[in-house]
Amino acid sequence: MPQTDIDALIEFLRFASISTDSAFAGQVNECADWLVDRLERGGLDVEKYATARHPVVVAKNAQKAGRKTVMIYGHYDVQPVDPLELWDHPPFEPHIDGDRIFARGSTDNKGQLLAHLLGVEKTLAANKDLPVNLIFLFEGEEEIGSPNLEPFLNEHRDSLACDVVAVSDTGMVAPGLPTFTYGLRGIACMEITLHGPTSDLHSGIYGGAVANPATAVAQLAGSLHNVTNGRVIVDGFYDRVTPLEKWESKAWNELPLGDAEMKELTGATSLYGEEGYTTLERTWGRPTAEVNGIGGGYQGEGSKTVIPAESMLKLSFRLVPDQEPGEILALVRKHLAARCPKGIQLDITEGHDGKPYKVDPHCDFGKAAQSALETTFGKPAALIREGGSIPIVQAFKDVLEADTLLLGLALPDCRAHAPNENFSLENFAKGIQLNQHLLAAL
Repeated sequence: MPQTDIDALIEFLRFASISTDSAFAGQVNECADWLVDRLERGGLDVEKYATARHPVVVAKNAQKAGRKTVMIYGHYDVQPVDPLELWDHPPFEPHIDGDRIFARGSTDNKGQLLAHLLGVEKTLAANKDLPVNLIFLFEGEEEIGSPNLEPFLNEHRDSLACDVVAVSDTGMVAPGLPTFTYGLRGIACMEITLHGPTSDLHSGIYGGAVANPATAVAQLAGSLHNVTNGRVIVDGFYDRVTPLEKWESKAWNELPLGDAEMKELTGATSLYGEEGYTTLERTWGRPTAEVNGIGGGYQGEGSKTVIPAESMLKLSFRLVPDQEPGEILALVRKHLAARCPKGIQLDITEGHDGKPYKVDPHCDFGKAAQSALETTFGKPAALIREGGSIPIVQAFKDVLEADTLLLGLALPDCRAHAPNENFSLENFAKGIQLNQHLLAAL
C-alpha cells in the first residue's frame, strides 16, 4: 500500500470528531473541512451543508445521462474514548502495530469511509471518469442517531436521487472472508429516573418506612427477562417479529463463527440468551432488551447507610423486521409503569431510535455487490445480518426509495466503540480495491 494512503488515514484519524460532546464541536467541523478539501483535490464537486448540529458533506462527479447513480454513505464522527486509561496509546494519536492501526474511529467509520474515497480518487486519476454517477454523502452525527440526516434527505431529495446506496460500516465474519450484510437490527433507547424521598435518608431511621429507589431500579431491570429461558417478558414484544427463513439459519450455521469464537471475542465464560436459537440467530435475527447503565445511592469506598433519593436506568432494545421502535417503547413504558413500586415516581425519557432493515441479497444489486466482494477477496461472500444498527439505512429506503448494500471491512476483534479500536491495513487496501470493483459491477 502506498505510504500516502496510510498518511491520509493517520491525518483523518487525528481529529477528535466526537459528535455527542459539544466540547468537541470544533473538531467535528474541522474534520468535515478536511473531507471537503480532500474531495475537491480528488476532482469532485463538493458542498458542505450546515445542520442544527454537525455538517453534512456531499460530493459528486460529473453526472451523465444513461448511467446508474450510486450513493456512497459514511460518517466521520466517532464515539467518546472513555475509559481513557484503558487505551494503550492516546486515541487520537494513531499508532500502527503490525497490520493494525489503532485509534478512535479507525474502523468506525473513518478507515472504511476513506477506503471508498481513495478508491474513487485512484479511478479518477487513472481514467478521468467513473463508470457511474457518484454521490458521496458523509455526515457527522451517526453516533448520536443521525437526528438531522433524514430531514436533510427530505430537503434535498431531488439532488440526492440514486439507484442504490453503498455503505461500509459493518463487519466481516472472519479475516479474509468477504461479507455482504443484508440486514440490520433496529434500535430504541430510553432513560428512566426513579424518584423516592426528597433527599437521601438514614437507612436505619427510615428503612422500612419508604420505598428505596435503588431497590426499585433493580426490580424493574430484572422484570424485563425470564431468567430461565432468556425471553423478554414485556407483553407484545414479539408480536411483530418476522421469523427467520430456513436458508438463513442454514447459511449462518456453516460460517466460521460459532460459540467458541464468540466466547473468545467477548471474554465471556459462557453464552446466554433466548432459548431455541443459536448465538448468531440471537444476535442477528432476534430482538433483545439490554440494560446499558444502572445506578443509585452511594458509590464511594466503604459503607454509607442511606436510602438514596433517586436511581437511574438506561435501556436499549435491538429490533428486527417488522418491529416498530415507537410501539416497542410504548409497550416498555406500560410494562415499567405497571411494576413501579408505590412511593416511587417514574420519569422516562425516550432516546434515539431507528428501524430494522433488510434487503433481498439475491436482487440484481445484491448480486453485483457479492461479485465485487468475490473479485476483491478471491472467495464467495458470506451472507449475514448484523446485530448493530445504522438508523439512516431505513431512511434511505423511505425517502430516496433506494436499497442499501452493506459491505463491511471491520474484523470481529476491531474493538469498535471500545478502548484500543483498530483497523486492518490489509482491509484498508482491500477496501480501496472493493470500491473500484463495486462501481464497475454496479
